[in-house]
Amino acid sequence: MQPDQLVSLFDQQAAGYDQQWAKTSAIRDCLYFLLEPLFAELPADARVLCVGAGTGVEMAHLARVFPRWTFTAVEPSRAMLDACRRRAEAEGFAARCRFHEGFLDTLPEDAPFDAATCFLVSQFLVERVQRTRFFAGIAERLRAGGLLASSDLAADVVSPEYEVLLPAWLRMMAAAEVSPEAIERIRIAYARDVAVLPPGEVASIIGAGGFDHPTLFFQGGLIHAWLSRRIGAVDRS
Repeated sequence: MQPDQLVSLFDQQAAGYDQQWAKTSAIRDCLYFLLEPLFAELPADARVLCVGAGTGVEMAHLARVFPRWTFTAVEPSRAMLDACRRRAEAEGFAARCRFHEGFLDTLPEDAPFDAATCFLVSQFLVERVQRTRFFAGIAERLRAGGLLASSDLAADVVSPEYEVLLPAWLRMMAAAEVSPEAIERIRIAYARDVAVLPPGEVASIIGAGGFDHPTLFFQGGLIHAWLSRRIGAVDRS
């Protein structure tokens, strides 16, 4: 799927996105619960980059738990970014946020961030080189030793395990009242527009982008999440 097609898709989904996925929120909430102690080492006034921020759910969670953190939301879908901004305003943390409409490579260079989040984003980059460059772009914006929490759909799609997990995953979405039409679009997208790779391959791509020892800290169905630490270059601060 081309970038403009992806942006258009999320623009169309923005208005009902949170409601559509509300009944699967237990997966997301567990990921965030495990993320808190992993991010607890960050400074009390940490600067956090949220790549593909969507409607701002992860930002809202972190803003509640860490009241002095500031956030930069990067989101190419204007409708999604508007929803993110409305959430921040409604929950009272908008003054701690900067909102950037565009892809990561359009974000102006600034003082390095202490941490970044990137949830269910890199899977849309189907070419390995492009996906590696994406993670390198995040690394370039982090201080030395900065943390990245990222998640993606991951599985060995030719394995017997995937033959068990994928039907169960689709049944889970059906039980959460995701429409049959939407589920069929998702099934097709997984085969055509989403790079569902074995977890080890995803970790390898993260590492190649400039991160040390990506550590799998969460799995919920097909969603896997890693914590990684930036390596290499000197802190630009």
